Amino acid sequence: MSEQSVRDYLAAHAPDIEIIDQGKSTATVAEAAEALGVEPGRIAKTLSLRVDGRVLLVVARGDARLDNRKTKDALGGRPRMLAAEEVAALTGHPVGGVCPFGLAAPLPIYCDVSLMAFDTVYPAAGSRTSSVRIAPDRLAELVGAEWVDVCQ
Repeated sequence: MSEQSVRDYLAAHAPDIEIIDQGKSTATVAEAAEALGVEPGRIAKTLSLRVDGRVLLVVARGDARLDNRKTKDALGGRPRMLAAEEVAALTGHPVGGVCPFGLAAPLPIYCDVSLMAFDTVYPAAGSRTSSVRIAPDRLAELVGAEWVDVCQ
């Protein structure tokens, strides 16, 4: 399902955005940055978290780290990363390809303000080899994300 669900989502909501398939792993920030020829910060990583019993996604710049205090203040609890199996079941995407597009189940999505340092960022596109190029504000608008400050 994964990359196809992203293709379907983009076709319906943003047909001008093309999926970039590198043909090699972009599953980590370092691999994605190297494959795309960009700095690690431009990789928009999607974190799958449980915060105070709620499952949610946070999209942040690739070189940012989640700040527990800021997350607790902004989202109401300490963040816990989900297990890979739970991530795949809830998002429909494998770890390394998780993105806020074409999700298997509706989830709250938050974009960290760290993304605003760039005019364009590269989130994954539902597989471990694909991504898209998009402006941070368009990314947030496209997925109905709320902006938060939860990273260092």
